[in-house]
Amino acid sequence: MSKRSAGLATAFSAVGHLYVHLFTAIYAVIFLSLEKSWSIPYHELLKLWTLGALLVGLAALPAGWLGDRWSKTGMMVVYFLGLGASSIVCGLVDGPTALLVGLGAIGLFASIYHPVGIAWLVRNARRRGKALGFNGVFGGAGVASAGLVAGSLIDLWSWRAAFILPGVLCVATGLLLLWFVLRGEVTEGDAAAEAGTPSSPGSMLRGFLILLWTMLVVGLVFQATQAALPKVFDLRLRDLAGDGAFGIGAIVSVVYGVGSLVQILGGHLADRYPLKRVYLGCFLLQVPVLVGVAAFAGLPLIAVATLTVLLSTGALPAENMLLARFTPERHRSLAYGIKFVLAFGSAPLAIWLAAEIQERTGEFLWLFVAMGVLTATAFVAALFLPGDGSAAVARQEQGGEAAPAPQPAE
Repeated sequence: MSKRSAGLATAFSAVGHLYVHLFTAIYAVIFLSLEKSWSIPYHELLKLWTLGALLVGLAALPAGWLGDRWSKTGMMVVYFLGLGASSIVCGLVDGPTALLVGLGAIGLFASIYHPVGIAWLVRNARRRGKALGFNGVFGGAGVASAGLVAGSLIDLWSWRAAFILPGVLCVATGLLLLWFVLRGEVTEGDAAAEAGTPSSPGSMLRGFLILLWTMLVVGLVFQATQAALPKVFDLRLRDLAGDGAFGIGAIVSVVYGVGSLVQILGGHLADRYPLKRVYLGCFLLQVPVLVGVAAFAGLPLIAVATLTVLLSTGALPAENMLLARFTPERHRSLAYGIKFVLAFGSAPLAIWLAAEIQERTGEFLWLFVAMGVLTATAFVAALFLPGDGSAAVARQEQGGEAAPAPQPAE
């Protein structure tokens, strides 16, 4: 593997991480414009993303299987071309049924990234930890930029431009990657050897089963917040944001931009302090913060919204290291695949809850109260995780670095 191939793979993987979070978050702002253009209630428009959100999670396992059996590089080309083309189609449709199909295609192609793109990065990266940290910031930037990109394009042109122009850019990225592949400048990379000496089977099973619940809760909170926050700001921040889509989009971007940078701090805490303690601390702090999102308006709302995103992303490094600790090496890819299914497969439930609560109450107070209650149950469950080891202990148990997993920067 050449240094140039490794560098290009790192760059394309980072851009791919930005795109997956951009394209799966951008609809929440676009729907604010469609609500007026199509005269369809917000809760009905939000439900159109349910199929796409479901496919992001459910199609992750077969996408990963194809990456292993066929080609990770080839699947990344398919990812860029398919995701971009699907977004362009969404910008050309004229009704909710066609938009449902287009959004479903976005979800299908978006499912490729996390099981394939991160594995491709790890296989090519020369400095794995640095590359994964760099990649995680790009994922967070995708979420953060979604509101700004959509709001700007809607205000400058229309909601169609907010789908079409990012789609064209994504297709162009795929064609550029294909060009490098055909020239032999980007290759599959070298298989990375993983070594590990697992913990006792009983501890591993108990830890993994507990993490199934806590990971589901983290995914639900992240997805519900991502789906509802633009409308929450639309309802409670009009005095600050103005009348256009740009103001709301800019505030959403700031909230997620600050949150994305905390992945670096979360990794530092996981390296320095016991993993279980860091994980528990994030859940404990998240409960009152979610209650604040339910109740506050104005500048206090922006503050607690930023904190809830910060705590969601800050918990992920510790969660990923704990998952590696409680998973046998031979099943680690499957375990991370299950994590992706939980993280992204929870989106349809989160979207349905947000839409139903907004339809029935006109607000989201009870959505965030419910998320706070779920987070409290995750805190209680995490108390029963085996041990209280730090990342250093986890690495010793595995005989190397704890295998990281991609974020919902997700």
